[in-house]
Amino acid sequence: MSILERWQAESSRLLNRYHARRAARTRAATGFVSRPEPRSVGSFARGRQLSAGNLLFAGHLVQAPGHSPWTLDAPDAAFEEELHGFHWLDDLAAVGEPKSRRTAQAWVWDWIARYGRGTGPGWTPELAGRRLIRLIHHALFLLSGRTSEQSAIFFSALGAHAIFLSRRWTASAPGLGRFEALTGLLYAGLALKGMEVEAQPARAALGRECETRIDAQGGVATRNPAELLEIFTLLTWAQSALEEADQRPAEAHEAAIARIAPTLRALRHSDGGLARFHGGGRGIDGRLDQALAESRIRKRQASGLAMGFARLSAGRTSLIVDAAPPPTGAASFNAHASTLAFELTSGRRPLIVNCGSGAVFGEAWRQAGRATPSHSTLCLDGYSSARLGPAGFVGAAKREMLVDVPTKVPVEISRASDGLTFQGAHDGYVSTHGLTHARTLEMTFDGRGVVGEDLLLAVEKAEKTRFDRRMDAVSLSGLPFQVRFHLHPEVDAEVDLGGAAVSMALRSGEIWVFRHDSDAELTLEPSVYLEKGRLRPRGTLQVVLSGRAMEYATRVRWSLAKAQETAIAIRDLARDEPDDAPTEP
Repeated sequence: MSILERWQAESSRLLNRYHARRAARTRAATGFVSRPEPRSVGSFARGRQLSAGNLLFAGHLVQAPGHSPWTLDAPDAAFEEELHGFHWLDDLAAVGEPKSRRTAQAWVWDWIARYGRGTGPGWTPELAGRRLIRLIHHALFLLSGRTSEQSAIFFSALGAHAIFLSRRWTASAPGLGRFEALTGLLYAGLALKGMEVEAQPARAALGRECETRIDAQGGVATRNPAELLEIFTLLTWAQSALEEADQRPAEAHEAAIARIAPTLRALRHSDGGLARFHGGGRGIDGRLDQALAESRIRKRQASGLAMGFARLSAGRTSLIVDAAPPPTGAASFNAHASTLAFELTSGRRPLIVNCGSGAVFGEAWRQAGRATPSHSTLCLDGYSSARLGPAGFVGAAKREMLVDVPTKVPVEISRASDGLTFQGAHDGYVSTHGLTHARTLEMTFDGRGVVGEDLLLAVEKAEKTRFDRRMDAVSLSGLPFQVRFHLHPEVDAEVDLGGAAVSMALRSGEIWVFRHDSDAELTLEPSVYLEKGRLRPRGTLQVVLSGRAMEYATRVRWSLAKAQETAIAIRDLARDEPDDAPTEP
């Protein structure tokens, strides 16, 4: 981090603290204009764990039954940020039992007593907006059985949040953080007596952000599907709140919702989960369907790419490919080197996946998850298709931008006589090895088969010269490559047919078979599945085709197909494993 960046970060921190303390001494909200609706829905199982004192945040489990979380030493800044963001309030409200209510009330009023006067690490515009949304959503749950004095303390805290946001939302990071800050401010202006003056400025600012941050295709600069869903959810909540107050959202706000909905539909696998790219996960179960239903937008994505992703879908099968250059600059702090990687889901069972974001498991896992080998695509000579640049800090978090990214990613999607075809290429290895990676994926119209081809090509004279130099450096032994296919942890896989194929069984009973037609070596190797909400990475397997590029053109052909005895339609009754992490330390 440069001296200027450090000065800007410290200046922002001091201004946040100053305005938070001033806001705590200004006029207080006195009640609700109308009864707030609890739109944010949490996890029942996670709420039960929290009530029992098992606190799992940012990959850390702290067991402290009977203790306030504010008395504990946070393992790291990410744990502290999740705690102060109050997402846990959704989970406790989802339980709705007297014990969970008492837990939520104790934690909220203890937070107000400790930090409500503008102290502590939670006073950033992003966290204040996130917290205020939850406090308003679950206000009736929290205020049940409270005394008039306790209620006055609660409304005073809501008013302080609103005043703070009105003065500091412009200091929030562009993107999701700013949408959280503005949605929280809009909520306060619509719901709280004494804060009505904040509603119209927040409504107008939210419209301007929609116009600036949501592109013409309904995407965001980070190309993170999960972040797009979170922004979309906030916009639908804000739209509903305005309509309930007999007001219309800004025109740009409504237009952004109309653009995003088809994009999210294109990024949704057949199991209802989001494609896991550029730091995003599959999303909270039901969140995407709920947000799409509330938007009342039925339109689907037109042919072509959705936020840089291509989708092939037929029968019960969905395949989503990263088909555009990765984000750059500030938008790339969480981006992955995943160009031409794909995920495949059959029915409600993921089959081929990417490893995902390892951010919650520490620095080493975060960097590993961003590398090309953690994705279902080709990796050349141990290089990623994009590299990590110098490290800097985003708030308290250490991050690196992507550099040396692919700049040319030509793509074509077409219909063949027997199915759908995707063709794409990227130049991420041209500057280092002189080779272009090209990938073709063909899906049959019944969704029961996918044929793939990966090519490494040196086309131009300069590229061939660079390839020759790399070959000379390894004494003409060839440039090693691997084509990886990471499997979901619930897939049972084993090498079959004397090493010529891999059989993969899904919990639904479906059997898929992987074969290849090349000189590459087929192996089944360990892999990991990285997902938020667990204590540690989940072990899984990956199919790997390994070979060496010896000439200006190297080809690897492979196929994925359902076994012939697999029925066309299967009644999938197998229960999913709970998403919540085990509670053992």
